[in-house]
This record gives sequence, structure tokens and C-alpha cells, in this order.
Amino acid sequence: MRVKSKQLNQMFLQSVDCVNDTTDVIYPSYKRDDINIGIVHLGLGAFHRSHQAMYTEQLLNLQGGGNWGICAVSFRNEALQAQLNSQDCLYTMAVLDVEDSFQVVGAIKEVLVVKNEASVVLERMAAETTKIVSLTVTEKGYCLNTEGVLDEALPSIINDLASPENPSTAIGLLVAALNIRFKNSIKPFNVIACDNLPDNGRKLKSAVIQFASHISKELAQWIDKEVQFPNTMVDSITPKTEQATIDLIDIKLGLVDSAPVQRELFTQWVIEECPHIERPEWEKVGVIFTDNVESFENAKLRILNGLHSALAYIGLLVGYETVYQAIWDKNIKSFLVGLIDNEIIPTIEAPKGLDLHDYSRAIIARFENPKIKHLLSQIACDGSIKIPVRTLAPIQNNVLANRRFKSLSVVVAAWIHFIGFSFVNKHALHDPKAKELFAAMSEFQENENIKVFLEASGLLPDTLKNNDNFITNIQDAYVDIANVIKSGVFKIDA
Repeated sequence: MRVKSKQLNQMFLQSVDCVNDTTDVIYPSYKRDDINIGIVHLGLGAFHRSHQAMYTEQLLNLQGGGNWGICAVSFRNEALQAQLNSQDCLYTMAVLDVEDSFQVVGAIKEVLVVKNEASVVLERMAAETTKIVSLTVTEKGYCLNTEGVLDEALPSIINDLASPENPSTAIGLLVAALNIRFKNSIKPFNVIACDNLPDNGRKLKSAVIQFASHISKELAQWIDKEVQFPNTMVDSITPKTEQATIDLIDIKLGLVDSAPVQRELFTQWVIEECPHIERPEWEKVGVIFTDNVESFENAKLRILNGLHSALAYIGLLVGYETVYQAIWDKNIKSFLVGLIDNEIIPTIEAPKGLDLHDYSRAIIARFENPKIKHLLSQIACDGSIKIPVRTLAPIQNNVLANRRFKSLSVVVAAWIHFIGFSFVNKHALHDPKAKELFAAMSEFQENENIKVFLEASGLLPDTLKNNDNFITNIQDAYVDIANVIKSGVFKIDA
């Protein structure tokens, strides 16, 4: 039976037998009207809806309800708000694997947009019932400079500091809401960062305290003492939802969902264990709580995310569009396997119980999923933030340990060529340092001196800036990638 999207809520709330005859769709098994909001999430995107909201949904189903409903906050996306509101914030999550599965998610109870409702967002965050504020705002949403501290020169931060009661950034929102609670003697919420940033919780806390110190020394001290910012690691490949998935959901559920999401089967969430934090019992649905997030984080950032960046820049230069297409190039796959074994795994201290070789091969198998269309152009965004932690950091480890880093140099060289291609063809470069990178590229193209570009980009740590062996490796790799572009075939041994 096909229905209009405006009927979606009524259909979702009825039993599965009333919708159609399928038994492989999971629906909320709790009374949504009885669920109270205890979490505010900043950054309403597909990843949150397929990951953190999904874990919360599974817990609500397991426990038959609770006080951990979610208020999901977008900064500007009014269209998504309208789509979800038309469905009472319900949506379908499709897991695409050998056998597909579908689940209707009801954990999100409210959707707000900062652009139009900043005061309402702050009111919700400041409410005593809000126990947790979580974030997926991408690395650049933390507003950090190259030293990893709050960049007070950013226009958005300048504006928020000038008008702290009307913030537009995640940092400004956190401080403004905490300030309201501080002034009203309300116990603070705790903050869970869920972005691919090393030490994400620690860096976020530092940025929040730095911002708060401009408002009140007492506020900054209170945040430092009372608010928990656990480090985390998150993982599940969640590409943009394709029309084919929308059509599949339409057939499977017998209705039109205006805001579905899709992801791969694999999912992981690791959170630093913090004493006395009031939180959902996520461990009952597979979340790992540990005192060693860093090891999980390094494994994921350097293997999965590192390989993603390598595939993005190499694959785009060869002419591929998706991760799936690039990984099925036998030369690229062979290069990645050598990169992992020879130059990435030696830089990682494996967390207890994780075999890095098996983990890396499982990741490559995930890339080979033909149902996940993960665009290389999407992964290539924000390279100035990603390359330092995914590629330059392991290079630095290898330099200090006197190990090889030839293949990692190829990734850096491919990134430089990617910037050059965008510059020459006047393509937009989706990067917070786009202006600086294009200026560096303009200077670089006069003499193709790698050292000039790398120093001008402002990304190099001191240990690499004056290391002749490092510069030579990047220079040689740059020539190798130029030959790859000319031939259209990737042939570089790892």
C-alpha cells in the first residue's frame, strides 16, 4: 500500500500488520508520548541519525522507554526540519549489506534550527531535564587553530564573543547555555563530542573554557570543575541517501519517507568512562566505555580515515567518483595494503583485544560494499584539517622512529595535486583554509618547490618543517603522482 508522506506518522505508530505484511522492519516498541527529552544534539546530519540516535533508539526499545529522547539541532537546515516535522520526527534507517534491514527511529522528539530559533535552542539546553549535549559538527565546527586551541580570529567566534547571548557556533551555544545554568544554580549538562578529531573531548573542553573566560572567570572555573567532556571515537560509513534507497523504503514500508538515512552494517561508538556522569546505559546496546579511547581513536583515524583520504585524493586524480570504484582498482588496493602494513600499523598502539591486521582487512572489505556509494569528493573536503591528523601525524611518528614513510608521502603529494587541480580549473575548494591554500599554490606553481607550499600552508609540525628527508620524499612522490595523472593509471609500489 502506498501512502502520502503526511500520513507517515500515523502509519509508523500503527502496528506492522497495519502497514504491510513485512516482518523485517523494526518499529519503535515504546510509547513515544511518554519519552522525555534528556539529550540535545548539535549538528543534525545523516551521521547522527544513523549512529548516536540509532544507539539511543535501540536502548529505548530495550528498556521500553525512558528519559533519553533527543532534541536534534541543525544550524541552518530548515528543509530537513520541515521534512522531519511533517513526520513527527520519525524516519527510516536503512542498513545496506548482503541482506538489507530497516528500522523506524523515534528517538528524536524535536528538531530546532539555530538560524531561526537560537533562543529556543538555548532554552532547551539550559533546561534542568537536559543531561547531555552531544555534537557532530565536523572538525571545523570546533573552531580550532593549527595549535588545536580556539581560534579567536575566526569571524564567527569574534561575533559570538561580541554577542554571547546570541551565539551561532557550537562553542558559543555551549557556553551561553552553561552560563544560564551557572547563573541559576542548575547542575550542568555533560558534553559528548562525536567528531573525527583526536582528543575531541579534551580539545572541545579547552575551547569552551577559553571562550567562557572572556565572559566570566568564575564561569570558566565552574565549567572546568563541573562539566565532563569525555573523549570518543565513532565509526559507521554513512553516505548521502540515494534515490534507490528511498524507493526501496517506499516499497518495503508501503509509504513515502521524506527524510530516510542509509549506512553500512558496521557501527562502533567508544566513549571515555567518566565517573558520576548521568547518561543512558548505552553499553547495553554495544557502546564501549573505556579508559583507553586514544588507542581506538588512533586505529580508526589512521587506518579507516587515513585510507579514506588516500582513496579520495588518489582516486579523484585517476578519475574515480566513489570509494567502491577506487578500491576495486587492483593497483590502488595493493598500494593501500602496503601502506597499512608498512607505514600505518607500526605507528599505532593496539587497544586490548583488537588485532590491527584483521581490523584493517575488515575496513577494506567495508569499502568493497557495492551498496554504499561514498563519494570521494565528500571525503576530500577539509583536507587542511584531515591531512595533519590522518597522514602527517603517522609520518612524524615514522620519522622519529627512523621508519619508512614513502607511501604516506604519496598521499600528501596526491592532496597537493588535488589542490593544484582545483586551483588551475577554478573549482571551489571546500576547505576552511581554501584561501591560504590557493595562495600557497599560486606561489608554488612558479617553481614547484614542495617546501615552499608546505610551509606556506602552515600545516607542518616543527619536526617535519626542516627535515630534508621528508621534503625529498614528498617532492619525489609529487613527481610520481604527476606521471599517474598523465597516464591515467595508478602504478606506485607501496
